[in-house]
Amino acid sequence: MSNDNQQPQDENKLIAVRREKLQALREQDGPTFPNAFRPEHKSQALKDAFGEKSKEELEEAKNIVSVAGRVVASRGAFMAIQDVEGRIQLYVTKAARPFAKSLDLGDIVGIKGELHKSGKGDLYVQMDEYELLTKSLRPLPDKFHGLADQEMRYRQRYVDLIANPDVRDTFVTRSKVVQFIRTYLNGNDFLEVETPMLQAIPGGASAKPFITHHNALDIDMYLRIAPELYLKRLVVGGFDRVYEINRNFRNEGLSTRHNPEFTMLEFYQAYADYNDLMDLTEDMLRKLCEEVIGTTQIKSTVKNGEGEVVQETTYDFTKPFRRISVFDSILHFNPDIKAEALADEAGARQIAEHLDIPLKDSWGLGKVQIEIFEKTVEHRLDDPTFITEYPTEVSPLARRSDTNPFVTDRFEFFVGGREIANGFSELNDAEDQAERFMAQVAEKDAGDDEAMHYDADYVRALEYGLPPTAGQGIGIDRLVMLLTDSPSIRDVLLFPAMRPE
Repeated sequence: MSNDNQQPQDENKLIAVRREKLQALREQDGPTFPNAFRPEHKSQALKDAFGEKSKEELEEAKNIVSVAGRVVASRGAFMAIQDVEGRIQLYVTKAARPFAKSLDLGDIVGIKGELHKSGKGDLYVQMDEYELLTKSLRPLPDKFHGLADQEMRYRQRYVDLIANPDVRDTFVTRSKVVQFIRTYLNGNDFLEVETPMLQAIPGGASAKPFITHHNALDIDMYLRIAPELYLKRLVVGGFDRVYEINRNFRNEGLSTRHNPEFTMLEFYQAYADYNDLMDLTEDMLRKLCEEVIGTTQIKSTVKNGEGEVVQETTYDFTKPFRRISVFDSILHFNPDIKAEALADEAGARQIAEHLDIPLKDSWGLGKVQIEIFEKTVEHRLDDPTFITEYPTEVSPLARRSDTNPFVTDRFEFFVGGREIANGFSELNDAEDQAERFMAQVAEKDAGDDEAMHYDADYVRALEYGLPPTAGQGIGIDRLVMLLTDSPSIRDVLLFPAMRPE
């Protein structure tokens, strides 16, 4: 019999034994899953408070503590439990031995007793009082290695969190990142708002939406691809600074950087332009690194199949972030490309063909330049960099440059070859916006299922008057990937999208 078949059979036997133990508990007096125990202490808090005390000092103090957690180790007279902060040891007293022997790894227990320190210097709680709170019916995994187990880690995140403390750290960091952003924006007079996730017209980005049907209204509706147009409606209404930390949904492919639902920060500031937002972004991200990560030197590693580091890169958030246009960045990273050719549609198409970039006949010069940029520049933007002056053709919501209408006052922010943010001075010319929507409709009619719809109500809002405004979106998932050195977006999503088992 193969090992693949043997493992599930062995696991089933262990589960059967645990179910028998649970049945025995059900036949006893009292609750099988009691809910009266209240732990008063956490593992790390105890280590912080008493870790420097000597063994003799603790024996003399006779501190009584109560802890609760999952049994993760059992070695002779000692056991270890894991709570939200980490692990702490338990000493099995003579009276507690029958109870300890009845336990399985994974069981959740409540313990009360004196706090002591072992000869090795480890804190432990003496099991003076003890109670089984939850019987675990499934055995914990022995190890998590290899592609197959990686898949299981994503599917069974609850097990992953038990078995891998570093995974818990990633999601604690994610929470702190979001909390910092809220605090920072609130401190800069931004108002947090909520906009619809279910929309009659998907807008604010070029993406393929998820479609559903509302029975009562008898209309098709869309999960939002971005909150942008609603947030700018609020600026029209008089909220000069607004933001939303939102879930967006895009019916597109899966990759190490893409998940069909993802978290974005979008914020809008009236009487500001894209230069103001670049300044704000640089300040916010630098302070975020300092306060949440503890350093402005962010490390990124590449590991081999055995988990060994084979390459390490450091991104410096201390220095001023670089700012360079799309056009100039292409020339910078491709010294063989001539500016005259890149500025001419026929010349740019010839460059793209030489680079084996497939093109559509309907694309203009701006779109061709962006294709060249994405193929030759994007992955080489390691240190924090603002790429500016995106072509108007690929920026349907951004304000045209006053000095060069071929481009817009727009930037994208890159670190480590990843796009983290997208921002621009907003288009507040209602007639120009209507024309760009019509151009997007033509693209959609030509077969582009990511092109935008015509949003007549948004045009009407602009006709009431949108003050000069700048807006930006920051991908929270990609930002957390960067800050936690995570190679895949699945590593920073508690429950990533996956094909059903």
